[in-house]
Amino acid sequence: MISLGIIGAGIMGERMLRAALDQAPDVVRVAAIWDPSPTALARIGSAAPHAASAEALIASADCIYIASPPASHLPHAQAALAAGKAAFCEKPLAVDVPAAQAFLAANPTARAAVNFPMASSLGVATMRDWLPSIGTPLRLEIETSFRIWPRPWQADASAWLDRPQQGGFTREVVSHFLFLTRRLCGPMVLEQAHAGFHSEGASERAIAARITAGTIPVTLLGGVGTTLKDDHNTWTLWGTEGAIRLRDWSVAERLTGSEWVPDPAAMPNERMRPLVLRRQLEGVARMTQGEPHHLATIQEALDVQTIVEGILAA
Repeated sequence: MISLGIIGAGIMGERMLRAALDQAPDVVRVAAIWDPSPTALARIGSAAPHAASAEALIASADCIYIASPPASHLPHAQAALAAGKAAFCEKPLAVDVPAAQAFLAANPTARAAVNFPMASSLGVATMRDWLPSIGTPLRLEIETSFRIWPRPWQADASAWLDRPQQGGFTREVVSHFLFLTRRLCGPMVLEQAHAGFHSEGASERAIAARITAGTIPVTLLGGVGTTLKDDHNTWTLWGTEGAIRLRDWSVAERLTGSEWVPDPAAMPNERMRPLVLRRQLEGVARMTQGEPHHLATIQEALDVQTIVEGILAA
């Protein structure tokens, strides 16, 4: 059992709070939550004690979960580590690549990790088991599509989530699939990229990129207004003996003839999320206690961030 302090009472902060209370009360105890917005804290209500400041929150817990907007991630993580606490940071690690590189250089063995839930995904575990069945990997295709951006359930965060300085679907969504690529296929190199910004002051509305992951060529496409669903995505790996894909976050599928056949145990993301969050929090407890864990490392998160910011700068 570890104590967890939560910085940020937005969507992700509340989601992790509920997971700690409902899915993992035997793994973590929520020490407190803090947000500079009284309105955000009011929405949380009495589900967790409210800390008076970020400093008070850090002092109250063993590990600090940082779920504030991206530009504040590194300062909060640095403050947590300086106080001798562990840090579990929401993705992206940062929006400033040199600052993230300096953070890693200064904290190479710190108790710190980044919240990429695919590290705990049951669908991803199935994909890993299936990898040998496709023979030698030949190419990887990643596609992400959105009806609108931000997605409807994120509308309250539009003030930063739809701004190029911190927001956009490449940082918020594509980064997950780049983490999956990094973990299953190897180190990534951005070969070519384009990002389309259609409105002054708004985040990107389309991206295209070519990446190499290990020895595998990767094509990446993303766009807003390209699907009738709020959110649709596929991560498809083709090999000499077949193909596998992860669809809509959680459904592992294999190509059988000309048909994509889902794993019999596959479930939609809404059903899988509680299980994934439980496994993430188990990893947070191990990380906080200085034990080996499966969470995304700071190096992996920096590798992902480097590709993301390279795409957005194109």
